[in-house]
Amino acid sequence: MAAEKKRAHLGETYWGKPVPAFGDPAARLLLVGLAPGAHGSNRTGRMFTGDASGEWLYRALFRAGFANQPNQRDKQDGLVLRDALISAALRCAPPGNKPTPAQLRRCFSHLVEEVVALRDLRVVVGLGAIGTKAAVAALYEAGYACAKREPFGHGAESAFRHSAKPAVMLLSSYHPSRQNTNTGVLTEPMLDAIFARCRLLLTAGTERQDGQPA
Repeated sequence: MAAEKKRAHLGETYWGKPVPAFGDPAARLLLVGLAPGAHGSNRTGRMFTGDASGEWLYRALFRAGFANQPNQRDKQDGLVLRDALISAALRCAPPGNKPTPAQLRRCFSHLVEEVVALRDLRVVVGLGAIGTKAAVAALYEAGYACAKREPFGHGAESAFRHSAKPAVMLLSSYHPSRQNTNTGVLTEPMLDAIFARCRLLLTAGTERQDGQPA
């Protein structure tokens, strides 16, 4: 995968470096995107940082109270997430932004480990169809079950249960990619509605296991 560079960035040395999850290790909200942007998080080393998708996402997270600032630039910009962790189905930038099934399988264990590690996970947001599909698969692999899963669609919700952990609500959202935001498929009010719903679900729950309030 790393050997196939995007033509526009053939001379860049950062291509192919994996990008870890970013945010609060005790988060109750998990966001699952597609993959690092070719000239965004692949360059900066932080999820959704350095490109237009991140501008949209972090502004929305800030408005919903999950981020301390709306701006993102690089890993030294002071951005901090509160009660939220951002991950992705793939950890390296795929050529053409189209990951193969084999590439997704190789990264899948990382997402499962994150779901397991989030002891008080309550809400998962799948950003885009691939992010949502990966989130669903990771929840199943981590021992969650869903009696009726709704098909992908912006705002769709599915409840997941676990025998030893709190229930989790999975929300689907259109991905904040330029393809969606420039065409009006996804608007800022639509994205705000997703995180307002997340906030409502978390507020209705109990405090975090680390004793911090909602």
